[in-house]
Amino acid sequence: MAPVAVVVGPPGAGKTTVGEAVAALLGVAFADTDHLVAQRAGKAIPEIFFDDGEDEFRRLERETIAAELASFDGVLALGGGAVLDPGTRDALRAQRVVFLTVELSDAVKRVGLGAGRPLLSVNPRATLKYLMEQRRPLYESVATHTVKTDGRAPDELAAEIAALVRAG
Repeated sequence: MAPVAVVVGPPGAGKTTVGEAVAALLGVAFADTDHLVAQRAGKAIPEIFFDDGEDEFRRLERETIAAELASFDGVLALGGGAVLDPGTRDALRAQRVVFLTVELSDAVKRVGLGAGRPLLSVNPRATLKYLMEQRRPLYESVATHTVKTDGRAPDELAAEIAALVRAG
């Protein structure tokens, strides 16, 4: 068993919103690994970062993703930093991965300036720009499909991605 699609991209790309819409179009379940990690830890992601540190969050994230890749057959959205882990990148190479790209101006409009996002708590615009530049090659390295999201509605994106999934 494997997800029908795994959605990756930076904060503000629309992974959750578009992933939910893709799942609805395909008639499958949707899961977001950030939500699953928070459930598993019994606390919100910002609390994990502040109480336990980023390393602990990344460990929980890595384990959650590995379990979901082996057992979940819907649309799976990963947290923006999940691709930082080499083991996760290796596991993703065997999956159908959709990389949602977004330019900085659209990402800032979508995420605001850091509320509830621990890595964006200090100088959010510059940090987001840095994260996007640092991670882009990693997203590209695991992507089966790359979809540009700038200026596009979630329904339009979901229809495009569902068509890519159906096409195999």
